Amino acid sequence: MQSEFNFFQHWYPLSPVEDLDPKRPTSVTLLGLRLVIWKPHSSQTYRVFLDKCPHRLAPLSEGRIDEKTGNLMCSYHGWQFDQQGICTHIPQAENPELVSKNKENLCAVTLPVCQAQDLLWVWPDAKSADLAATTDLPLSPQVDASKGFVWSSFVRDLEYDWEILVENVADPSHVPFAHHGVQGDRAQAKPIPIEILQSTANLIEAGTIGRYQTTITFEPPCRLEYAIKFGDAGKQIGLVTYCVPVSPGKSRIIAQFPRNFAKTAHRLIPRWWNHVSERNEVLDGDMVLLQQQEYFLQQTESSQSWKTAYKLPASADRLVIEYRNWLDKYCHGQLPWSEVGISVPKIRNINENREQVLDRYKQHTQHCSSCRGALKVVRRLQVSLLAYFAITVAGVAVLPDALRVQLGLPLVITALLGLTAYAWLKFWLSPKFYFVNYVHADR
Repeated sequence: MQSEFNFFQHWYPLSPVEDLDPKRPTSVTLLGLRLVIWKPHSSQTYRVFLDKCPHRLAPLSEGRIDEKTGNLMCSYHGWQFDQQGICTHIPQAENPELVSKNKENLCAVTLPVCQAQDLLWVWPDAKSADLAATTDLPLSPQVDASKGFVWSSFVRDLEYDWEILVENVADPSHVPFAHHGVQGDRAQAKPIPIEILQSTANLIEAGTIGRYQTTITFEPPCRLEYAIKFGDAGKQIGLVTYCVPVSPGKSRIIAQFPRNFAKTAHRLIPRWWNHVSERNEVLDGDMVLLQQQEYFLQQTESSQSWKTAYKLPASADRLVIEYRNWLDKYCHGQLPWSEVGISVPKIRNINENREQVLDRYKQHTQHCSSCRGALKVVRRLQVSLLAYFAITVAGVAVLPDALRVQLGLPLVITALLGLTAYAWLKFWLSPKFYFVNYVHADR
């Protein structure tokens, strides 16, 4: 049965632009499609192709951007493609006319792209580029500098499905408990009555009744945002998330955090510090819960639906119910994996290895330019501090007795302070880029 909602004919963000490397191709997966992001020398914007060379289907993401032509070169046989996906060079061609006469058959598959609100967007259906050109991007009204907002961006790959990700973000009542001590306090938890303001195939809007005026908007398939107004001065803070379906049991969240106050603090606090001290910790707290929730839901769905598997008596559950009803009504309760040739097992195995489930490096650090850069500096500082300690202690040992008393003690003290800083970097800060175990019972 054909779904009423076409997941492939919508705009999706792939990454914050600042996290992309213009000097090399980047691999990314969307809706089961392997894509490659790259930037031609002659273009101000990135391009997105299917990650397959038309020659022998080698991954173009393993290629390189040619220094002379600025085109994307496949590393298997050296075929080159310009920003329109046209093959411009085949090293094996005996006659140059072989390339010029067969351009249409030798092209890489290109997808419509756009850059807006600091994100790179793609339209995953190559056959409907005309529709893409007339379809608005699901942009947030809060990510707008002209309205006095500042914001930062964050991206992380997640070890659970898109439908679980959307359900989780649509549920504000879990925050005081799942994120206790990070973004919430379970002792302060209160009922969060939710009212559905409108619900259509293309938009679900809800509001919360309480101290702060909060509007929650879900614009399928990916934009789910909170706009929170408080105080009499028009202060507003937001959470803008894009829930990206990657493959069965895998999703990606791209989040932006806009606000129209405390702008000086926004400029002073490094982006990477915000990621290691809070953003990753929030998602760690969700990850250890949601991966197992997904597993149990799959087990029960073989004999019953979510409507009987879940117990949803409170008003705080209304948006989750509305989203699940939307998924059933317009998508038959599933994503279109079969359309890209993916066979999904009824029950996917749960991953018990917490170091893989909470692998910050593979899920975030390697994708984030700020965290990659900070980690590189941390590594260099560790080497420098350790070298300084060793050289200083050795130097003091060979000083004449008179100088050893006068200079030796201050130098040894600075060396010990450096060793303390090294230990802090190695055992406290550095692991935050890789893996930090999250145990709810310990919080």
